[in-house]
Amino acid sequence: MASKETCRTELRTAVRHLSERGLYSAAKWAGEQLLGIEQDPSKHTPSHTRFQRGSSSIRRRFRTATPAESSATPSAGVSYVNTPSLMGVEEYDYDLMDNDFYMMAKSYFDCKEYKRAAHVLRDQTSKISMFLRCYSLYLAGEKRKEEEMIELEGPLGKSDATNRELLSLERELSTLRKNGSIDPFCLYVYGLVLKEKGSENLARSVLVESVNSYPWNWSAWSELQTLCTTIEALNSLNLNNHWMKDFFLASAYQELRLHNESLAKYEYLQGTFVFSNYIQAQIAKAQYNLREFEQVEVIFEELLRNDPYRIEDMDMYSNVLYAKECFSALSYLAHRVFLTDKYRPESCCIIGNYYSLKGQHEKSVVYFRRALKLNKNYLSAWTLMGHEYVEMKNTSAAIDAYRRAVDINPCDYRAWYGLGQAYEMMGMPYYALHYFKKSVFLQPNDSRLWIAMAQCYETEQLHMLEQAIKCYERAANCNDREAIALHQLAKLHSELGRTEEAAFYYKKDLERMEAEEREGPNMVAALMFLAQHCKTQKRFDEAEVYCNRLLDYTGPVSPLRFKFVVFQSYMLLYRQVFHHLTNLKCR
Repeated sequence: MASKETCRTELRTAVRHLSERGLYSAAKWAGEQLLGIEQDPSKHTPSHTRFQRGSSSIRRRFRTATPAESSATPSAGVSYVNTPSLMGVEEYDYDLMDNDFYMMAKSYFDCKEYKRAAHVLRDQTSKISMFLRCYSLYLAGEKRKEEEMIELEGPLGKSDATNRELLSLERELSTLRKNGSIDPFCLYVYGLVLKEKGSENLARSVLVESVNSYPWNWSAWSELQTLCTTIEALNSLNLNNHWMKDFFLASAYQELRLHNESLAKYEYLQGTFVFSNYIQAQIAKAQYNLREFEQVEVIFEELLRNDPYRIEDMDMYSNVLYAKECFSALSYLAHRVFLTDKYRPESCCIIGNYYSLKGQHEKSVVYFRRALKLNKNYLSAWTLMGHEYVEMKNTSAAIDAYRRAVDINPCDYRAWYGLGQAYEMMGMPYYALHYFKKSVFLQPNDSRLWIAMAQCYETEQLHMLEQAIKCYERAANCNDREAIALHQLAKLHSELGRTEEAAFYYKKDLERMEAEEREGPNMVAALMFLAQHCKTQKRFDEAEVYCNRLLDYTGPVSPLRFKFVVFQSYMLLYRQVFHHLTNLKCR
């Protein structure tokens, strides 16, 4: 890893370069990492470091590996390449800042008048002017495409609208690349164009050239990541060993569902970017995918204390609060983002989650639709809206929403799982099973998906109990938080006449309920079965223990049925004991 001073110097320069070119998202990202680098206390007053010190506890609390211990860190013999020279960029930056044409075009660009900006720069030949002109044309085409999509189709419809600037941009940028006169920023635009046209392999190569030449443009890394849908594609990239590559790999591992590898990378990066809120949010995202909700909640609470007006990633925090049914916390978060910026897609999703938790599903759908009007490619909104339609029993609308989600990201297991649920509700288990298999392939460590697939196998149309048992076994090995798999395994083995296996799983389920201090019908069923099983096996002492526990049970269950079962158990038990004693006397 490069030194902290090197990273700080490079990021300061990068923020300026990116802002001058209108790459504001990349500039914001670079600025956040710049503030994430620990300051030298000897060079800064306490007032300058107060923000950082207040946020350090959360970093220490959830560190699982030191930089030296992390398996994702470079080995001792690996060195990073020298920082690419910035002089090539600076040479044409400052001469052109006095250029009237560029200044006028940049003003139009900042006002989102992209066509006017491109027109002003039509005869300019400097590299920065060529970039801004091409980027303005690309954004003008995207803006017009979105307008046509809104005009031609509704929020759940599709459109054949395309960016009409792509063809001319491809011709011009391809010629520049062949002539060797293209700069890293124009390569980034060329990569966007190729990706939009579906030339993914060439787009990958072009974006790799861009990030190797200028590695501080996080927007280029992000586009490159979307083209790495498999670990093979990721490993095939010929990337320079710059420290920005570690950020890219950590993010790519997360998208490829290699969450432990991603966590190791981010923990390694924390050695330099100790106070980066971005890294903390990404760690929370990885732990969210690993269903470590308690840790995720603590991290987001700390993030909000450090950055109270933050909205990025807060929709994920709302999902955690929703799953934990924290009404007051979710209400507070929804009110907070509403006051900060109510017309952000994330804000609309948070408010939609709040109304969903209250059971107001129609109002929840209104906010998810609003999020999609603001960003039609907002994946979470499509998936969550599908969930709401399932709650409202509107399966056709749910299927439309889920299909739009998988069109945006075919690796979104939640959308595939939602499709399975919708078809299961429609009584079509073969279709449901197909989609459940897709979801479990993408997220094999989620017990809920295995349970859903097992329940599908249990339906009357399929009745494939052996396959259901295998799915429940996988769920039990995947930390089944809902405690469904063990009981269902015991029940299925009992139905198939495998009493020993059923007793094994009933005993494990009983032990888990005792550890979690839970009671309910499952406990009664387990005690009843184990009492009968021990009686049959002539283990009368054990049977008596289970019968006594049935008598002592105070949880919810049908009183008449419960008393009858207990009475029957005791009568059978004492009858067997009486016969056993009689046989002993006869001997």
